[in-house]
Amino acid sequence: MEPFVLHEEKGKPSSIFMLHSWCEPGEDEGLTAGFTTRHAGNVALHVGDDPQAVIANRESVAGLLGWKFAAFTCAEQVHGSDVYVVTAEDTGRGSGSRETAIADTDAMITNEPNVLLAMFYADCVPLYFHDPVTGAMGLAHAGWKGTVSEIAVKTVAKMQEVYGALPENIRAAMGPSIGDCCYEVDESVLKHVRPLLDNLTEDIVKLNEFGDRAQLNLKHLNRQLMIKAGIMPSRIEISSWCTSCHTEMLFSHRKEKGATGRMMSWLGKKSR
Repeated sequence: MEPFVLHEEKGKPSSIFMLHSWCEPGEDEGLTAGFTTRHAGNVALHVGDDPQAVIANRESVAGLLGWKFAAFTCAEQVHGSDVYVVTAEDTGRGSGSRETAIADTDAMITNEPNVLLAMFYADCVPLYFHDPVTGAMGLAHAGWKGTVSEIAVKTVAKMQEVYGALPENIRAAMGPSIGDCCYEVDESVLKHVRPLLDNLTEDIVKLNEFGDRAQLNLKHLNRQLMIKAGIMPSRIEISSWCTSCHTEMLFSHRKEKGATGRMMSWLGKKSR
């Protein structure tokens, strides 16, 4: 079953997906997790759009969620694998300007209430982590560079180190991103992926007849890394949405040759 469900909005296309199983009544009260669609507009400040228009788009998303705009806490992503521990004092960083964002960071973890972690994408894989036992949660941005740097493993390890979150208690999800149907890579990427492929149980790479190019399944590679980190396979959910296949709904940097906006993942929990 598709874990990311479009939120119905009267009289207009849906602006957001909700990570349904994490947000439905009877689950962890106050938790919200999801992903914006193209219809929310560009929500990133680094692609050249008018900053005030971007902020207005972010404010609109906050309104749909019933959260204050000032709760958004954003990182300046660099396709790395550093994990930042977000404290209450970090709340709101990057919400209204790039200058105040958390620098050089592609994963954030926190156990603070009323902090809405946010990251930005246009093909890369959004990774979500939540431990219902300790209340720890995390978001990560996994392009191929972050994936081969094992950002998923490092995020789980940091959640365990800082909050005592046991990997077997953590649930995880992956949001809309480019699928192996559309993500062809050459040897410049494959040489970094190959060292991770030993003993994997899923078809991660489909080589062409010459062996010099391949369709790469970043979602399933990250799934295997989550399992390596100790997350139970049954606790990992994966969206079937491909950003490149569905540019009517999602932004795709590759399909649109770089001339596109960005979508946002979010994760947070309100205090009771």
